[in-house]
Parts: sequence; C-alpha cells; structure tokens
Amino acid sequence: MGMRSKEEYSEEDLARINEVINSGIHSVERKPFRFRLLFLWWIVVAGLGAASWFAARLAGVV
Repeated sequence: MGMRSKEEYSEEDLARINEVINSGIHSVERKPFRFRLLFLWWIVVAGLGAASWFAARLAGVV
C-alpha cells in the first residue's frame, strides 16, 4: 500500500491537506540542531561508562 498520487485527490481535499500542513505543529519555527549539545551528551555518557567500568574493576568484577 503506497502513497496516493496527486491526481487521486479532489481540489477540496488538496485544500484541506494544505490547511492541515500549514497549521499547528507543522508551521512552528524550530531552532537548528545543536551538535555541541549532542557532543556534550556523548562525553557525559562515555564518562559514566568509564566510571562504572572503573568501579567494577575496583570491585573485582571485571
């Protein structure tokens, strides 16, 4: 089951589709993605992983 082609919709349907697309959450301006924040989270996760590995090593698990 694929997407319908544009010819299968009436003018009224296309107008309603455009109204929905241009309203609500679809018309909200969003800030650009921040790669620095992603990098910061990666550092935090890596640090917590290293800390847990070090704690396991001290406990003799690893």
